[in-house]
Amino acid sequence: MVYQVQREIAGKTLTIETGLFARQAHGAVTLRMGDTLVLVTVCTSAPREGINFFPLSVDFEERFYAAGKIPGSFFRREGRPSTEATLTARLTDRPIRPLFPKGFRNEVQVVATVLSADLENPPDILAIIGASAALTISPIPFEGPISGCRIGSVDGRLVINPTFEQMSQSSIDVVLASSWDGVVMVEAGAKKVPESILLDAMREGIAANREVISMIQELAENAGVPKMEYPPAPEVDSDVQKAVQDFVSDRLNPVVFSGKEKGERDNDLSRLAQEVTTNLGEQFPADQVSRAFEGLVRSEFRDVILSKGIRPDGRGTKDVRPITTAVGILPRAHGSGLFTRGQTQILSTVTLGSLGEKQKLDGLSPLESKRYLHHYNFPPYSVGEVKRVGTAGRREIGHGALAERALIPVVPDEEDFPYTIRVVSDALSSNGSTSMGSVCGSTLALMDAGVPIAEPVAGVAMGLILGDNGKYVVLTDLQGIEDHEGDMDFKVAGTAEGVTALQMDIKVAGVDFDIMEEALQQAKEARLFILGRMSETIGEIRDELSPYAPRMVRMTVPVEKIGVVIGPGGKTIRGMIEEFKVTIDVADDGSVTIGSSNAESVQKVQERIGLLTREVVIGDVYTGKVSRITSFGAFVEILPGKDGLVRTPDISDEPVERIEDVVKVGDEISVMVIEIDHMGRVNVSRKAILDGSGVPPARSGFRSSGPPRRYPQRGDRPGSFGNRRGDRGPLPRNPAGSREDDARNAGQDQSPPRRRFGFGDRFRKQ
Repeated sequence: MVYQVQREIAGKTLTIETGLFARQAHGAVTLRMGDTLVLVTVCTSAPREGINFFPLSVDFEERFYAAGKIPGSFFRREGRPSTEATLTARLTDRPIRPLFPKGFRNEVQVVATVLSADLENPPDILAIIGASAALTISPIPFEGPISGCRIGSVDGRLVINPTFEQMSQSSIDVVLASSWDGVVMVEAGAKKVPESILLDAMREGIAANREVISMIQELAENAGVPKMEYPPAPEVDSDVQKAVQDFVSDRLNPVVFSGKEKGERDNDLSRLAQEVTTNLGEQFPADQVSRAFEGLVRSEFRDVILSKGIRPDGRGTKDVRPITTAVGILPRAHGSGLFTRGQTQILSTVTLGSLGEKQKLDGLSPLESKRYLHHYNFPPYSVGEVKRVGTAGRREIGHGALAERALIPVVPDEEDFPYTIRVVSDALSSNGSTSMGSVCGSTLALMDAGVPIAEPVAGVAMGLILGDNGKYVVLTDLQGIEDHEGDMDFKVAGTAEGVTALQMDIKVAGVDFDIMEEALQQAKEARLFILGRMSETIGEIRDELSPYAPRMVRMTVPVEKIGVVIGPGGKTIRGMIEEFKVTIDVADDGSVTIGSSNAESVQKVQERIGLLTREVVIGDVYTGKVSRITSFGAFVEILPGKDGLVRTPDISDEPVERIEDVVKVGDEISVMVIEIDHMGRVNVSRKAILDGSGVPPARSGFRSSGPPRRYPQRGDRPGSFGNRRGDRGPLPRNPAGSREDDARNAGQDQSPPRRRFGFGDRFRKQ
């Protein structure tokens, strides 16, 4: 049976349907907005033996047929998830994960598949809504429904679920997931906007989400199935609880709130836990003793913070850990910054490259490339562990994307800084909020590299402890144990002017606006403090780039001259690249970017391109080499790839019988342009310079556009403007009208015709 719910949400029609696709899945829905269609399925299996966590997996599958595309990979089929697909999977996972009941250990898989993409309506929001809807109608226990939406701001007006085009003009990009009562997840990028604007956007988002939640509830009433039974989370026996509590007595608080570093505190807790297990393990089940001890640690941690406002390291709730910073510590990197906050340490580096090194994007987004890349690494030694070092996982991709989002608003435009910029943030030590440490370290590195960012950016993570009686405490500069035992991880990045990125994840059913507003204000205070500390190390952007960084110079050539710069089959541009050891990127609008660490090479290429694209003007004098001699004159290369014909009578101010008596191939002579014919061919004169006669009056100041001329000397010039060959008819003429290829040479030049310019992908700017 097919059930469908349809409603207009903020001016757009949203359709949710079940019963048509994937009927063997435990829950399956399709969602449509515009011509974007996403299928979301959920399935569950029996719990694995001995598992002590909830195994949830969320996948986002891009099908290129959805947008009428063929994948760009070698095999021409979908391969590993793109970065955008991975981020969307995380975006779908984070709001639903806290809403499964404690004790539920069945394996659950959520798969969102894009079946149709109109390149107007982003599919990520449909994936969030679909996951909630599929779980709600399925037998899987789920404390939803929730909904998600995107909020943009175009010309000061908030827009719910904007299109890609609207997002390109928006000052904010807020993705908000919420239940009926509160916020569950927030992911946002912003162009240095005040906190108040983001809060207003979230309020609008909650109102829109409630409409969608009512749609899901209606769908569940008609198509939902009863929820499955599952064993409740095992309770710790009260006798065990009391025995453990009596044993640790007053020993637990000094360990948790010792003020020691993470490693020492963890070792002390492990020793105490081992002592408890050893002494009580024969009297009670070991797993019961272990859970009782973990529960006591959590209670002690939360109670002390709520009642006294004291944190495990001795800080107050608004205090930031000690900060140290350094720049320029890597001699060959184009820029480097080291940011240390407590036990969290990030090394960020900047590498500058040509625009041709942009990352090409192969996905279902209209965006085809990007020039600012931010990569994040989390090696196992950062937490003192031994693990396999492999490729970037979802966590690394997500943290890198968050730092990238935070810094994009201050990165200079391509026109002002024609470079591809890659930033790498390596977590050297981790004890809370390495992603925000990456934002700070990367700001230092960019300034050290001489990248003219608009303003420095800093980030800080905020935590939350919620009490049973409604009391709560917001924590500034979250550390590891506070993230693990707390209720919220709220990362906020921005400049002194405003917010550039935020990300909020919670472990409770929802957070109200009072808490969020307080957290944002507290984060602003911390952000300004951190920016002040960073400015003590580097207060101004470097005036000069690293001597090892390429120098990029941009020039513009007429669009019609692009082919001249590229050359036939890319011959000209490849020749310059090989000769001068530079990078050259040519855009379709005629902008040319030249890059090299050698300023002299860049200058020479500029001059070469200037000559290639220079317009020939009647009356101008050029010095060039004789490239070829014919019976009626000589060809002189006045510009690269551009010849001018000097006729025999014009080679000297004295009578000349044979032009070979005056010049030979390879000679360098100065000539004056005296005529440009209707096909763009150039006639030059050496005589006009020698005798000072200049341009003949009949030819001065105009480009000939009349019929081809006839030249009586030595009879008709075979193959020239008249192009007469008797009754044999004309020789074929190259459409471009080049002298080498037309009949002007009367069969004397047997060189192959030049190819007209055609764009090659290798040299086209993205």
